[in-house]
Amino acid sequence: MKKINFGLMLFGLTLFIVSCGSSGPTTKDDLKQLKLYDSYAFLPNKDTIMSPDYNNNEIQNIIIQTINANMKEEGYNLEKLQPDVLVHVHTMFDDKAAINADPVYTNYPYYRPGYYVGPYYKDFIYDNYFTIQRINGPRVKQIPYRERSIVIDLIDRRTNEILWRGSTTEAIEVKRLNREIRENIDRIFREFP
Repeated sequence: MKKINFGLMLFGLTLFIVSCGSSGPTTKDDLKQLKLYDSYAFLPNKDTIMSPDYNNNEIQNIIIQTINANMKEEGYNLEKLQPDVLVHVHTMFDDKAAINADPVYTNYPYYRPGYYVGPYYKDFIYDNYFTIQRINGPRVKQIPYRERSIVIDLIDRRTNEILWRGSTTEAIEVKRLNREIRENIDRIFREFP
């Protein structure tokens, strides 16, 4: 009887200790999960380029085209209705001294059906983008604002957690802006797991 009670007590203690561990997914879990996904769509961003020095629509078009090419190369298919992964892009081209690309986003002012979203998203936006109210990524650090830089987040549509974040390491040169944007996004995706 003592052996049974001791065994039950030891089993109960083991269960208690195991349950005290972290229940959140690890970065490795997120990366494994990314390999299981096969569809994506875009979340519209609120990072409209206000500076008259840049053509917002042209830059956003190039960014989306280049990300689409890279996602296809990684084996993802565009699925606007129920994508596995949501792609959110931060375009930081205005001259600001602030912190952007925070790992936690809150409601966007246009998150309701029918509200204007840039034309560059027309064919690539998640159909129910307005239902995504909060995105978090506890393991993703904040990126200081750097003019002419791009940050790309891949988000689990079901949990609203950032699974992967890639960013440019240097300011994008303005001499051959279109080419530079493409090359920098390709460089970001070379770091893709």
